Amino acid sequence: MSELTITMTITSRPTLGLLLAAGLCTIAAAQETAPQVGPEKGALVIMGGGGKDHTFEQVFAKFVELAGGKEARIVVVTTAESSDPDYDYSRSGAVRYAKEHLGVTSATVLHTHDRKIADSAEFVQPITAATGVWFGGGRQWRFTKAYGGTRTEQEFAKVLQRGGAIGGSSAGATIQGSFLARGDTSGNTIMVGNVQRGFGYLRNTAIDQHVVARGREKDLLEVLRDPAKKMRKEFDRDAMLGIGIDEDVAIVVQGDRFKVIGKENGAVLVYDPKKWTDDTPDSDRWETLRTGGSYDLKERKVLGKGGAPAQKSP
Repeated sequence: MSELTITMTITSRPTLGLLLAAGLCTIAAAQETAPQVGPEKGALVIMGGGGKDHTFEQVFAKFVELAGGKEARIVVVTTAESSDPDYDYSRSGAVRYAKEHLGVTSATVLHTHDRKIADSAEFVQPITAATGVWFGGGRQWRFTKAYGGTRTEQEFAKVLQRGGAIGGSSAGATIQGSFLARGDTSGNTIMVGNVQRGFGYLRNTAIDQHVVARGREKDLLEVLRDPAKKMRKEFDRDAMLGIGIDEDVAIVVQGDRFKVIGKENGAVLVYDPKKWTDDTPDSDRWETLRTGGSYDLKERKVLGKGGAPAQKSP
């Protein structure tokens, strides 16, 4: 009996070792393939604001599709629109469009500026059942001031963890980055301001909006170089990627890749400081993708430039 026991013990050790090794290899492989910038589950729709081409309906419809289509349960966050307690935060063109044109039966507005309310179980209840959260326009710092570090922010993230969709336009685009560009409470021309933390659905990124329409192409350079050294130490500026999205244009992010949608020949600018040298002219410090283009966020590589199809000669 003892000989059998000893034999079993000796022969089981290599088996156990192989199992442990296999397990470690599996974990390592999973870590390698897991998204490093984008969400592990779900999708992001990040729109650079509305403009004269009026593509909101197209972009928002894509968001609703990713959130479950007609069966989606949508929450629209209007908090960024104002700081005035008398403002009507319950009005939402997004909610109305979802119900009247996309056939969504469950779409509701969520708003508070009170952090105690934002930390309550009652307030977050609509988010716990949501398959999609859409952040509206306004001033992005209002999202962080109201919800940053609260139970509400935690529930927003869980929507992605359940495989849902998070989207937003203008301020609702910038909040999805880890660093909050134009986050100063005194004005939106200050790129590195007194509110710096976004919700970080795209890790190690700073997102700007209305970029081409408002002549903001060079503004993210200030964030990525931070000449006044105002960026807080919690951010890894050396690893940060800048993404500038024009009006009527959006990126759809799944895992570590995004695709450009929206108006014809719309522009998304990608700023990668790892490719710069001291001699790189400012005008060469971004790559421009057009509608239909795609990008690998992990490898920092353009997969397709996109753009309008070439016109055939008569």
